[in-house]
Amino acid sequence: MHKGSCLCGAVKFEVSEDLKSTDACHCNQCRKWTGHFLASAEVSRDSLSIHGLENVSWYHSSEKVRRGFCSKCGSSLFFDPLDKNKHHWIGISLGSFDKPTGANLGQHIFVAEKGDYYEISDGLPQNEH
Repeated sequence: MHKGSCLCGAVKFEVSEDLKSTDACHCNQCRKWTGHFLASAEVSRDSLSIHGLENVSWYHSSEKVRRGFCSKCGSSLFFDPLDKNKHHWIGISLGSFDKPTGANLGQHIFVAEKGDYYEISDGLPQNEH
Protein backbone atom coordinates (compact mmCIF):
# COMPACT_ATOMS: atom_id res chain seq x y z
CA MET A 1 0.00 0.00 0.00
CA HIS A 2 1.33 3.41 -0.99
CA LYS A 3 -0.04 6.59 0.54
CA GLY A 4 0.29 10.20 -0.45
CA SER A 5 -1.27 13.63 -0.31
CA CYS A 6 -1.21 17.17 -1.54
CA LEU A 7 0.89 19.79 0.27
CA CYS A 8 -1.87 20.88 2.67
CA GLY A 9 -3.35 17.41 3.27
CA ALA A 10 -6.85 18.23 1.99
CA VAL A 11 -6.45 15.48 -0.62
CA LYS A 12 -5.08 12.10 0.44
CA PHE A 13 -4.85 8.91 -1.56
CA GLU A 14 -3.86 5.27 -1.33
CA VAL A 15 -2.63 2.96 -4.08
CA SER A 16 -2.80 -0.80 -3.54
CA GLU A 17 -0.27 -1.82 -6.21
CA ASP A 18 3.44 -1.38 -6.83
CA LEU A 19 4.59 1.78 -8.61
CA LYS A 20 6.07 0.18 -11.73
CA SER A 21 5.22 2.30 -14.77
CA THR A 22 6.95 5.63 -14.17
CA ASP A 23 8.14 8.42 -16.40
CA ALA A 24 9.18 12.03 -16.51
CA CYS A 25 7.15 14.07 -18.99
CA HIS A 26 8.85 17.16 -20.39
CA CYS A 27 5.98 18.36 -22.63
CA ASN A 28 5.06 22.03 -22.57
CA GLN A 29 1.80 21.39 -20.69
CA CYS A 30 3.41 19.31 -17.93
CA ARG A 31 6.22 21.84 -17.54
CA LYS A 32 3.76 24.71 -17.15
CA TRP A 33 1.48 22.68 -14.85
CA THR A 34 4.26 21.67 -12.45
CA GLY A 35 6.84 24.41 -12.89
CA HIS A 36 9.46 21.95 -14.16
CA PHE A 37 8.52 18.48 -15.49
CA LEU A 38 6.06 15.85 -14.29
CA ALA A 39 7.46 12.68 -12.75
CA SER A 40 4.53 10.32 -12.39
CA ALA A 41 3.44 6.73 -11.91
CA GLU A 42 0.65 5.11 -13.91
CA VAL A 43 -1.56 2.95 -11.68
CA SER A 44 -4.75 1.05 -12.40
CA ARG A 45 -7.87 3.01 -11.54
CA ASP A 46 -9.09 0.11 -9.39
CA SER A 47 -6.03 0.38 -7.15
CA LEU A 48 -6.56 4.09 -6.33
CA SER A 49 -8.63 5.42 -3.44
CA ILE A 50 -8.93 9.20 -3.06
CA HIS A 51 -10.00 10.89 0.18
CA GLY A 52 -10.99 14.55 -0.02
CA LEU A 53 -12.11 14.25 -3.64
CA GLU A 54 -14.26 17.35 -3.11
CA ASN A 55 -10.98 19.29 -2.88
CA VAL A 56 -9.74 18.09 -6.28
CA SER A 57 -10.29 20.50 -9.15
CA TRP A 58 -9.99 19.21 -12.69
CA TYR A 59 -8.55 21.14 -15.61
CA HIS A 60 -9.26 19.72 -19.08
CA SER A 61 -5.96 20.46 -20.78
CA SER A 62 -7.08 18.77 -24.00
CA GLU A 63 -9.95 16.73 -25.43
CA LYS A 64 -8.15 13.59 -24.20
CA VAL A 65 -6.89 14.45 -20.72
CA ARG A 66 -7.82 16.21 -17.51
CA ARG A 67 -5.38 17.17 -14.77
CA GLY A 68 -6.33 17.08 -11.11
CA PHE A 69 -4.95 19.46 -8.51
CA CYS A 70 -5.79 20.42 -4.94
CA SER A 71 -8.16 23.40 -4.96
CA LYS A 72 -6.76 24.55 -1.59
CA CYS A 73 -2.96 24.43 -2.03
CA GLY A 74 -2.60 23.94 -5.80
CA SER A 75 -0.57 20.71 -5.71
CA SER A 76 -0.40 18.94 -9.08
CA LEU A 77 -1.68 15.42 -8.37
CA PHE A 78 -3.46 13.45 -11.12
CA PHE A 79 -3.11 13.01 -14.89
CA ASP A 80 -6.35 11.39 -16.04
CA PRO A 81 -6.97 10.19 -19.62
CA LEU A 82 -10.66 10.69 -20.42
CA ASP A 83 -11.14 7.57 -22.56
CA LYS A 84 -11.65 5.10 -19.70
CA ASN A 85 -12.30 2.23 -22.14
CA LYS A 86 -8.87 2.66 -23.72
CA HIS A 87 -6.91 3.80 -20.65
CA HIS A 88 -7.47 1.78 -17.48
CA TRP A 89 -4.85 3.81 -15.62
CA ILE A 90 -4.42 7.21 -14.01
CA GLY A 91 -1.12 9.03 -13.51
CA ILE A 92 -0.17 10.25 -10.05
CA SER A 93 2.61 12.73 -9.35
CA LEU A 94 5.53 10.82 -7.80
CA GLY A 95 6.35 13.78 -5.58
CA SER A 96 2.97 13.50 -3.85
CA PHE A 97 3.69 9.98 -2.51
CA ASP A 98 4.94 9.43 1.02
CA LYS A 99 8.32 7.70 1.26
CA PRO A 100 9.38 5.03 0.74
CA THR A 101 7.89 4.59 -2.73
CA GLY A 102 10.07 1.73 -3.93
CA ALA A 103 9.80 3.35 -7.38
CA ASN A 104 12.49 4.13 -9.91
CA LEU A 105 12.06 6.51 -12.80
CA GLY A 106 11.75 4.46 -16.00
CA GLN A 107 11.99 6.88 -18.92
CA HIS A 108 11.74 10.46 -20.16
CA ILE A 109 8.99 11.39 -22.62
CA PHE A 110 8.38 14.42 -24.82
CA VAL A 111 12.03 15.40 -24.51
CA ALA A 112 11.74 17.41 -27.75
CA GLU A 113 9.75 19.95 -25.68
CA LYS A 114 11.99 19.98 -22.59
CA GLY A 115 13.10 23.24 -21.01
CA ASP A 116 16.30 24.81 -22.27
CA TYR A 117 17.64 25.38 -18.75
CA TYR A 118 18.47 21.76 -17.90
CA GLU A 119 20.02 18.62 -19.36
CA ILE A 120 18.83 15.03 -19.03
CA SER A 121 21.90 12.99 -18.20
CA ASP A 122 20.69 10.11 -16.02
CA GLY A 123 21.08 7.49 -18.77
CA LEU A 124 17.38 6.55 -18.86
CA PRO A 125 15.61 6.08 -22.21
CA GLN A 126 14.54 9.34 -23.83
CA ASN A 127 11.58 9.51 -26.19
CA GLU A 128 11.05 12.53 -28.41
CA HIS A 129 7.25 12.29 -28.01
